[in-house]
Amino acid sequence: MALGLVACGEKGDTEGGQSGGASEAKPEVALIMKSLANEFFKTMADGAESYQAEHADEFGLIVNGIKNETDLSQQAALVEQMVARGVAAIVIAPADSKALVPVLKRAQDAGIVVVNIDNKLDDAVLSEAGAAIPFVGPDNREGAKLVGDVLAKSLAAEAKVAILEGVPTAFNAQQRRAGFEDAMAAAGMEIVAVQSAQWEMEKANTVTAALLSEHPDLAAVLASNDNMALGAAAAVKAAGKEDAIKIVGFDNISGVQTLIREGRVLATADQHGDQLAVFGIEAALEILKNNAAPKDRKTPVDLVTKETLP
Repeated sequence: MALGLVACGEKGDTEGGQSGGASEAKPEVALIMKSLANEFFKTMADGAESYQAEHADEFGLIVNGIKNETDLSQQAALVEQMVARGVAAIVIAPADSKALVPVLKRAQDAGIVVVNIDNKLDDAVLSEAGAAIPFVGPDNREGAKLVGDVLAKSLAAEAKVAILEGVPTAFNAQQRRAGFEDAMAAAGMEIVAVQSAQWEMEKANTVTAALLSEHPDLAAVLASNDNMALGAAAAVKAAGKEDAIKIVGFDNISGVQTLIREGRVLATADQHGDQLAVFGIEAALEILKNNAAPKDRKTPVDLVTKETLP
């Protein structure tokens, strides 16, 4: 099921204009998100819409999202719809690093500029498909290590910790897990479990509750996104272990900021979601305007703790 199909500004000329659906006056850009039910992606979409409103004479924008972050077939269908519409560019946060490559290659073959944000597409699969799609986004491993390092400093030596990872086939999930593992290994902590909660709050609550039962001496939970951190925090509270278990996340959504202020979450990473789609749109527009070669662009990721919050 598609969510939040929103057209912003005038539409580009998709009736026999330039290749890829760009009119001579103004191109149309499609932003294809993961779940708009996730606050992070809603923030990303809002940032893109605000940017387009400020540049309404330069491009039109369509924002699409899927029902949940594992609905790969629906996200692929959204790409196909945008190809049929004849948009000039697609900026996509893919739900999977491999499965979306074939449909994105078809979009490129149709003359559409494709830019990858948030979750990097798999290099080997891109190469095999003959697709050159630039990635505009943060170093997720670096961001996760920043968060993990802060956590490690608050734990006793050789403390037992668990990692809640996202969708295992997603590159950003793999990188955040790796960053957490880097930090825990460097500090000599014991990782007693790594389990996927599929980026979702309710699943993280269920998984964390089971981990608390299985590992009564667990000292910390490292959640690969803030949705899962919220779920973990609820499970820890329900178990009456808020003073015994520390939690960290990734994304810096408002709900986790509240828990950081309350001391229920120790830290998170801010990849500036309100700007992440904007960075991708800017890259797409540059390629369209200057016929530029696609290039990867590293975007910022910053540590967020109680001390750094306004």
